[in-house]
Amino acid sequence: MRSGIGYDIHRLTPGRRLILGGVDIPFEKGLIGHSDADVLIHAICDALLGAAGLGDIGIHFPDTDPAYRGISSMVLLERTVLLLEDRHFSVINVDVTVLAQAPKLSPFRHVMQENIAGALHVDADCINIKATTTEGLGAIGNSEGIAVLCVAMINQKETNSVEKLP
Repeated sequence: MRSGIGYDIHRLTPGRRLILGGVDIPFEKGLIGHSDADVLIHAICDALLGAAGLGDIGIHFPDTDPAYRGISSMVLLERTVLLLEDRHFSVINVDVTVLAQAPKLSPFRHVMQENIAGALHVDADCINIKATTTEGLGAIGNSEGIAVLCVAMINQKETNSVEKLP
């Protein structure tokens, strides 16, 4: 088994949709980013890539590449899974903490969990999503942005080859 840690933060701004965990959440602000700016999915991608020793999301899906402008982060997650599968890794579980002063995420947690589980080819109970505020402190507490922390566990599948992949 291998573990990885992911972290991402994006600034909130009026006039953009707020997408978290592949869910369009009604809110007066959305996150700024080259893709759909789904900070939750970005942190998961980074945790998975880190666990596999494959760098980070910026290496595989750079924000300088016009091909990723406006792309659904769920597509990036599915492509991350393909990178892992090419190296014979499978996901065991993902644990996520969303730091946001607003909006309340509990009504959307189950749908986010199902979306992520589907993309990762795991049962929904292998995905844990928590949310917390910063009690009004700092940029997140001032509703300037949303941050996400993620820990992921992966396992290398047995192969016919004698040597294990890195």
